[in-house]
Amino acid sequence: MTDIGSMLNFTDADLAATMRRAMRLCAVLTLIACGVFGFIQGWVAALACLAGGIISITGLYEWQRLISFVNDKLDGKQTPRTTFRVVSMFFLRLVLAGGMLYVTLKCSHGVPYGLVASLGLGVVALTVESVRLLRS
Repeated sequence: MTDIGSMLNFTDADLAATMRRAMRLCAVLTLIACGVFGFIQGWVAALACLAGGIISITGLYEWQRLISFVNDKLDGKQTPRTTFRVVSMFFLRLVLAGGMLYVTLKCSHGVPYGLVASLGLGVVALTVESVRLLRS
């Protein structure tokens, strides 16, 4: 059981390490899911699964950057990045992810199962990392 004292000692570096582990886990789960969907439904579903995994991983990366930027601002650290740049890159990633989703769904011809499954891998990776943190 985790006590409150250990949770209060959670630093920004710990958060960054947790997010990196979540991205790594998401990448591994994406490769496994691509293999499974490729074997069961063919290469189109595997590519759709890969596209969803890329969107999940880049989403985790952008959230990590946004969180570190906000933490740096709250701590009063001087950051080389401007607010406009960080926010614009966040929304640019959203637009690119939307475009990737659109193209993937158009090209998959009604086989969205791999895409949908891999889009949830980011949440699965964050959940696994949260459980790991609570258990340690």
